[in-house]
Amino acid sequence: MKIIKYTLIVLLAALIIIQFIRPEKNNGGYESVALFEKETKPSAEVAVLLKENCYDCHSDQTQYPWYAEIAPISFWLDDHIEHGKGHFNASAWDSYSIKKKDHKMEELVEMVEEGEMPLKEYTWIHGDITEAEQKLILQWAGLVRLQYKNQLQVSSK
Repeated sequence: MKIIKYTLIVLLAALIIIQFIRPEKNNGGYESVALFEKETKPSAEVAVLLKENCYDCHSDQTQYPWYAEIAPISFWLDDHIEHGKGHFNASAWDSYSIKKKDHKMEELVEMVEEGEMPLKEYTWIHGDITEAEQKLILQWAGLVRLQYKNQLQVSSK
């Protein structure tokens, strides 16, 4: 019984101490996606969907929920954000080549079609996107891909 009590005290102390260690916030502001939106021209509806469902993990403008202040959840969220930005970062869009932009949009289409985005962990709390919203995103992404494919064809001539 003493071992359980000692273990619980150590775990509680560790939980309290870890509250003072914070991952760096991912807040570059809304302007960080302005170039992405200017280039890809999402409709007003798609822009709202991107802001509400994508930019928290796929840009430098994360809107943190209240529970992001509680460790170890804060570390878990930070890991998701860093992983998401590693795959697709709207804030770094201007640094991508045309070929890479096309590839990123191709991946976006695949992930949305397969129901892998948004992540289930995200939808548990924030809700999933509807089929109609999914269709809007896919139509927009398809048009963006056509734009990049045309640019690639012109540049290869």
